[in-house]
Amino acid sequence: MHRINNFNPGPAALPLEVLEQAQQELVEYGHYGMSVMEMSHRSKVVEQLNEETQQLLLEILGLSSEYKVLFMGGGASMQFAWIPMNFIKAGKAGRYILSGSFSEKAYLEAQHVGKATVLASSKEYNWGKLPAVNDIELGMDSAYVHMTTNNTIEGSQFQIFPDTGTVPLIGDMTSDILSRTLDFTKFSMFYAAAQKNLGPAGLTVAVMREDLLEECADTIPTIFKYGTYIQHKSLYNTPPVHSIYMMMLVLEWVKRQGGIAELEKRNIEKAQLVYDVIDSSGGFYKGVIENQHRSNMNITWRMLDVNLEKRFVQESECNGFDGLAGHRSVGGLRASAYNAVPVQACKALAEFMTDFQKRNG
Repeated sequence: MHRINNFNPGPAALPLEVLEQAQQELVEYGHYGMSVMEMSHRSKVVEQLNEETQQLLLEILGLSSEYKVLFMGGGASMQFAWIPMNFIKAGKAGRYILSGSFSEKAYLEAQHVGKATVLASSKEYNWGKLPAVNDIELGMDSAYVHMTTNNTIEGSQFQIFPDTGTVPLIGDMTSDILSRTLDFTKFSMFYAAAQKNLGPAGLTVAVMREDLLEECADTIPTIFKYGTYIQHKSLYNTPPVHSIYMMMLVLEWVKRQGGIAELEKRNIEKAQLVYDVIDSSGGFYKGVIENQHRSNMNITWRMLDVNLEKRFVQESECNGFDGLAGHRSVGGLRASAYNAVPVQACKALAEFMTDFQKRNG
């Protein structure tokens, strides 16, 4: 078996031991005579798998039973529409903090549903830094405040979160959930597409404080109501059973690693290996984001010209790396060092970057 250094932004690297366990159980799950992909979502086996996965996630996050876990489809992009559909009522407005492309997409989607306004934005700086969120002012008509905690495309990450008082704070944590210790109780709701730190693509996780349900609209279709998923424990209709199973394996792996705190230490080490090369390159590599706002999940940089960047990507692929080209909307280079990316992969990338500069600087 030949495993390359996978820095793809999502779908992204999965822990090898998780893949190996899933491989062993692919044809027969447990002793039930069939694959989990073949099982009815109404079976006791799947109901138990579903509930245990939800409880394990709350345990790892350090959250009590007042928070509920919802397994949904459609990716984080679907949540961009579901949130305003559920929470923007007549006379209310969604408030948005814009820090990158996906947070802007969430804001634009909300405008199709109801009133939405921008609280803070760093678009004028081409998303090169994060907007200040310390002293934002909320109107009495605020339904919620929405923010993206880590910007996948640009490579920035919030370390400070706004105090929104009684107004619910909602976070898109797709790119950094489980990667660092946070006080998750600051958020009334947060959500994440699975394909970065939680498992394979096809599953979206929303974690919601139960009292937020009181703010949900009751005039929208049943399938779009968050309350429907809570009431039916995410089994109202057929869920992506295999993706939930894979998430269970990933969460068990997280526990074996020592939980979020230990993964955070590892993630800091991994990111610093690459940032050190960027910062010591004398301008050959140039970071995209201001240093204090850099992400440990998505490391972004540019080079002297586009042709050199293309050569870097081509040579990296010949040397056992994948996923280092920046997002098509911005170009440049990006290494997504999610939880499952080993330290050794980041060491290898740092060494390759140093060697590339020696040969091309």
